[in-house]
Amino acid sequence: MAQKHKILVIDDSRVIRMRVRDMLREGNFEVLEAKDGEEGLKFIRQERPNLIVLDFLLPKVSGWDVFQNIRGHAQWRKIPLVLMSGRKEEVTEKILEPFEFWEFIEKPFEQKQLISAIKSAMKKATKVQPPLEQEASAPAATTALSEAAAPATAGAGSAEIEQLKQQMAKMQAEIQALKKQVAQIEPLKQQLVKIFNFVKQKVK
Repeated sequence: MAQKHKILVIDDSRVIRMRVRDMLREGNFEVLEAKDGEEGLKFIRQERPNLIVLDFLLPKVSGWDVFQNIRGHAQWRKIPLVLMSGRKEEVTEKILEPFEFWEFIEKPFEQKQLISAIKSAMKKATKVQPPLEQEASAPAATTALSEAAAPATAGAGSAEIEQLKQQMAKMQAEIQALKKQVAQIEPLKQQLVKIFNFVKQKVK
């Protein structure tokens, strides 16, 4: 009997994890599920999956942090990787296109799209991949802003600086939460449109 390929799905949505599992049911796959980034990293270390399907917004350890861990590990970056997000902008804010060594798929997606993304990720993973590069545009922008703000904050007390840091961290957390809510609303919106169209046809 042929050995099954392990596919690790890291997503905090149980619906998405089950959907991926159902889409791959007919293939020679063993689907492993992780509900957050911390659990995902644990599975990567213990199970050594043959492919990783990673949501970009995750609790505990973010998808971006998991991605950086994968890219920074000599063996892990050879594993085919498919990044998922409800909005592609969430990914391109941090990782510049083209995605040369991994694949991206936007939620919601169909079985055909998932299979195509997996095939593309497997092909891209065969390329010789360099160590973790400076692929994130956002951290570079943050550094530039910090340097520009340095003269203004040079005379401020350490307590004021710490307060500013806390306010920035709170704002970033609120932004991430809003993005997550928008990503969850979009599939529901599409489902409601389908139901409306169905009812409309029945009424006719």
